[in-house]
Amino acid sequence: MTSADETLLLHLNETIATTRDKETLFKTVTNKLRLIFPFDIIGISVFDAEVKNKRLFLRDYFNVDAEAAACMPAPPAYFTPIAGSPLEDILATPQVRHVELADYLAKYPEFESFQRMHALGMRYLTSVPLRLGGRLTGALTLTARRKPALTAADDALLEKIGSLVAVAVANTVAFEEVARREQERTLQLNISTALLSIKQREPLFRAVAEELDRVVPFEYFGIRVQRAGQHEPFEGFAEFRRPAAGLPLETLAPDRPQGGTATDALGLYNQLDTLLQVPGLYLGDAFRALAVRYPLMRYIYDEHGIRALLIVPLWQRADGAAVLSLASADPHAFGPDDLATVQALAPQVALALDNLFAFEQIEALKAQVEQERTYLIDEINTTATVDELIGSSAALREVQVRIAQVAPTATTVLVSGETGTGKELVARALHNASPRRARALIKLNCAALPAQLIESELFGHEKGAFTGAAERRIGKFELADGGTIFLDEIGELPLDLQAKLLRVLQEKEFERVGGSRVLTTDARVVAATNRVLADEVAAGRFRADLYYRLNVFPVTLPPLRTRPEDVEPLLRHSVLRLSQRLAKPLRQIRPADLAALQAYAWPGNVRELEHLVERALIVSQGPYLDFAGLPAAGAPAEAAAPAAPMQTLREQERAHILAALGRTGGRVSGAQGAALLLDINPKTLEARMKKLGIRRTVAAG
Repeated sequence: MTSADETLLLHLNETIATTRDKETLFKTVTNKLRLIFPFDIIGISVFDAEVKNKRLFLRDYFNVDAEAAACMPAPPAYFTPIAGSPLEDILATPQVRHVELADYLAKYPEFESFQRMHALGMRYLTSVPLRLGGRLTGALTLTARRKPALTAADDALLEKIGSLVAVAVANTVAFEEVARREQERTLQLNISTALLSIKQREPLFRAVAEELDRVVPFEYFGIRVQRAGQHEPFEGFAEFRRPAAGLPLETLAPDRPQGGTATDALGLYNQLDTLLQVPGLYLGDAFRALAVRYPLMRYIYDEHGIRALLIVPLWQRADGAAVLSLASADPHAFGPDDLATVQALAPQVALALDNLFAFEQIEALKAQVEQERTYLIDEINTTATVDELIGSSAALREVQVRIAQVAPTATTVLVSGETGTGKELVARALHNASPRRARALIKLNCAALPAQLIESELFGHEKGAFTGAAERRIGKFELADGGTIFLDEIGELPLDLQAKLLRVLQEKEFERVGGSRVLTTDARVVAATNRVLADEVAAGRFRADLYYRLNVFPVTLPPLRTRPEDVEPLLRHSVLRLSQRLAKPLRQIRPADLAALQAYAWPGNVRELEHLVERALIVSQGPYLDFAGLPAAGAPAEAAAPAAPMQTLREQERAHILAALGRTGGRVSGAQGAALLLDINPKTLEARMKKLGIRRTVAAG
């Protein structure tokens, strides 16, 4: 060995010992090698422990046009079998060998890399085994246009250089593995940070995708989730990574591929059930085989140009399944190390999913509880003036019997009757006597909202579904899940919403406005109307199928005029309750007034009776309720309509206060004041006078 050779080996050894950067290290090695052995292409392959598989570790070009070099196929980033490749022949006698490229092409005509090298004018190849500790770990190949004039001494030098290169490769692989693991730890930390700080789906999945993209470049990132017990297709999250495509967050394969239905999509995913249960790499020809076998894979093969797929199951358990997938148009995009990296991260991504869904469920429950609280407060504040069905008439007893019969079931009930007869009370009684009484009774008056808002009230809406929809809203059917929903004035429901209500009644399914996810509800429906729905059906204003679906168990409330015996108990109940609410003394009813009220036709039914009692309590003095001068007092059934227009409660109260002030000469307080005459606190009277616009000077004058 010459001193120049020794100097070369010493320099290479020093470079290998002190250089950690892969590019710098091998650039130095190749530059030194070319000083002694002229070559145009250098390649280094590494073998697995069993010397069964190979991976191209390095390829570099010299004196090769950049455009021509770019035509060389990209080397796979993963191990491929040695059998069937030229390395199989080289390893038959693992020593320095010099061969003509044409000989290898004759023996391995399908080996594309050598075909391209031959097209670039390469004619000769020198192979050098790489050994570490006596074990074969790889091969160094030097390819040239001109035949190298090498001696036996040169071959011996190449053997020594091969041993040094083997050390360099081993060191670099070890450093890369350390760097990969450090990268994994950083990635795990970043994903954990995202897990703790992000509580919305899209930002969380973008964060996970961006972190993964740092170590495993891809074009599509997707997570598919199938919930147990749900008939809808997988929930899909995927991001198209190629900026030029300009596509937003979307599914890897749409839920409705090639114009199919959601059910079709679920069927396609069910076909992949076995495939999605195990980690896998499907690259190039392997992915093409999947495309032949599975329609869904054929779709993404044709429509999105996918040629490589990495699959890692996140969980397979009783409550469903979740799968993470990365895809690329590059058939060599992924390797075993990438699969190992994603598998190592799978538990954290699975935990992120679990936490996300748990947080969403908590938020949904919080929203539902808050909505129920709001509705219950509203219900308490707007509860009908009678909190139970009062009376002992035969007609009312029949209603109570029918309530008792149907309450334990989940049957839909249609309550009909005139305005003010207490249809909401029947709904409340049904709910309170049912197994659903622990859940909320949710009410909606179909005539109280514009038609365009009723659908949102019934079914809820997604954020951005329409102008003003700043956040997701839970509809009343969601709130009533497990409870009862009372749809008052159902005859006012627009025809287009009648069809959607029919679907809920029949299928227990609906979607929020602006949403596509099918939701289910177990709400017992009680509907009410003061119209004759059969007439509405005949007139074309109400769907016949909805009418028959609602009218499963009809309950008809009798008008108050048909049960005069119930007037007295209703009066006494109202007097007792309203006296407490208005902080008024409990006053009696004169027999003559009671007889007159029993003879009254009550066109407003129980609600009108309540209003009459409230007005009487406000204006009465002394031990008896004063109905004198009120339009309803003593009016016989045949004279139900008063001759003069009825005053409002505000007008009645103002006139009464003015009359009292007139008697006291405008004095409000004291022994001769109007407050004593009206039996209220002077401060309260002054506040009411101010509210009604009554001034003392006017009163005194």
